[in-house]
Amino acid sequence: MRRSAGAGFARAPVASAIIVYSWAMRVARLALVLLGVLALGALMRGRLVDALVFQPERGRGPSPAALGVAADPLFLVTEDGVRIHSFWLAAPGADRAVLFLHGNAGSAWHRLENAALLAALGTHVLLLDYRGYGESEGRPSEAGIHADARAGLRHLVTDLGIPERRVVLFGRSLGGAVAVELAVDRSLAGVILESTFSSLADLGRRLFGPPGAWFAQGRFDSMARIRRVRAPLLFFHGDADDIVDPSLGRRLFEGATSPKAFESLRGAGHNDTVGVGGTPYLTRIHRFLDEVAPPEGRSRILAGTNDGRRWNVPDEGG
Repeated sequence: MRRSAGAGFARAPVASAIIVYSWAMRVARLALVLLGVLALGALMRGRLVDALVFQPERGRGPSPAALGVAADPLFLVTEDGVRIHSFWLAAPGADRAVLFLHGNAGSAWHRLENAALLAALGTHVLLLDYRGYGESEGRPSEAGIHADARAGLRHLVTDLGIPERRVVLFGRSLGGAVAVELAVDRSLAGVILESTFSSLADLGRRLFGPPGAWFAQGRFDSMARIRRVRAPLLFFHGDADDIVDPSLGRRLFEGATSPKAFESLRGAGHNDTVGVGGTPYLTRIHRFLDEVAPPEGRSRILAGTNDGRRWNVPDEGG
């Protein structure tokens, strides 16, 4: 009897160990399931944000000739092997260039006339289309369109031999976030940001409340990068913009380091800044171009910035 009792007592710890092991395995399986659900949720959230943000128009639009614009089609290959379409608008005698980064909808074909207005200010213009837009290959993503912008800048600097300090980025709406990311820690001539936002989360909160901010958390976060932009900055924002509220552009401006200037376009919404701004708008851009990338390398002093500062732009030998 004692032997039997002793044997039963010896088996109890083994049974307990089996129960604990079984419980631990169940917890581990549950943890894996939860991690899988979270990963799937994050993936689905990312794809949902992409579907809302990127609204490309595929194929061709009105030809440059039909619009009276002198522009040559150009295809670039990105660092990850995607073939993207762009337009090159040459300005005779110019020694500076603008890299035009458009917004989230349509394609470069719809910005040809805007790009031509910039080229008329005495600068070459490379009008870039993102992957998945127009005649570009691929599917748009945040990382992808940043790579597309790098390909555009690389073409200007490496292929065409235009010094980085003679390149101005022009980023409109979503393109403003692309321009900010591209400008980080670079020695560019300048950056023009039009109708852009501080972060996609801020824009989501403004449009859809807290759920919008949660869905867009961490996406196109210009506020996290703007202080590392060393180039002079010129902001434009329509005071009647009902898509990207002017307060979001102002917040980004306030987070930036000088030199910087903010121009409010009275009566302009999100998509009519050029038409409403008219000649004064183009004149302001022209002045900025001449200040940060002066023709023939002349040294200029930038004055009249909205934060009350002045800054010197060194000549090309500096």
